[in-house]
Amino acid sequence: MTERGQGSLDRGPQHLRIGPSRMVMQDDRLVIDFSETALPWPGQRLKPGRVSGRVELVADIASTHSVDLDQEGRHVWCPRMPRARATITCDALPGGGWRGPAYHDMNFGNRPIEQDFIGWDWARGLCGARGDTIILYDATLRSGTPRRLALRYSGQAAPEVIGLPPRQPLPRGFWGVRSGVACDAAGTPQLLTRLEDSPFYTRACIETSLQGQRLVMVHETLDCRRLSHPLVRLMLPFRMPRRGRYP
Repeated sequence: MTERGQGSLDRGPQHLRIGPSRMVMQDDRLVIDFSETALPWPGQRLKPGRVSGRVELVADIASTHSVDLDQEGRHVWCPRMPRARATITCDALPGGGWRGPAYHDMNFGNRPIEQDFIGWDWARGLCGARGDTIILYDATLRSGTPRRLALRYSGQAAPEVIGLPPRQPLPRGFWGVRSGVACDAAGTPQLLTRLEDSPFYTRACIETSLQGQRLVMVHETLDCRRLSHPLVRLMLPFRMPRRGRYP
C-alpha cells in the first residue's frame, strides 16, 4: 500500500483508483488491479521491488448490512462479502497465483479512529458443515465502554447475532501489542501463524472455541493509542511509502 495525494484519487459508484491501483465492481465481481512497492522484509527480499497482479472476488454471500461501531454513528463497518471466492494472479506468488475462500468488508467514518477508540480485536472464520461465517468485533471506546459484537452468516445476507464469551489473551507480538479473542471458559485460544506484526497492529491465524466448537480464524488487533504516538507516526512511511503526486 502507498499513501498518495488527492490528485492520485479517482472514484465513482463502481470504482476506486489510487495511483496505479484500482478496485472495480464488474458483474457482481470485485476486481482489484494492484501495482505497488514491496518493501524489504527479512528472509524474503533485501530491497524494494514492484509487485503487481489482480484479485477477483465473487461473493457466495453478499450483504448490505452495516453496523455502527460507536454510539454516535461516526464509525461504520460493512461486511460486504462475508463469504466469497478469490482468484489471485501475481508473479510474486508460488505458481503465479492462488484460489480459495475469501472475505471482503469496509470501514468508513468522519473522524480519525484514534479519536474515538482505544483499540479493537477483530476475527473472522468458517465453522460447521455448511461453512457458516463467524465475525467477531471486540472494541473499546475512548470512554472505556466496550463494543462487543458477534455475527453468524449462514447463507443469507442478513446475519444472526450470537452471544460472546469473555475475551482471553493471545501471545503478544514482537512490539508488545496486547491481543485477545473471545473464547469459551473451558477452552484456551492458540496462536497458529503470525502474519503481520507492527508497533500498533497485528494480524495472525488463531484457533479459539465458541459455543463448544473449535474455530480457526484470521485475527487482527489495532492499538489506537500506539497508532497516535508521534514516534509511530514517524515510522509509518517506512512500511507505507508516501507519494504526493502520481505518476
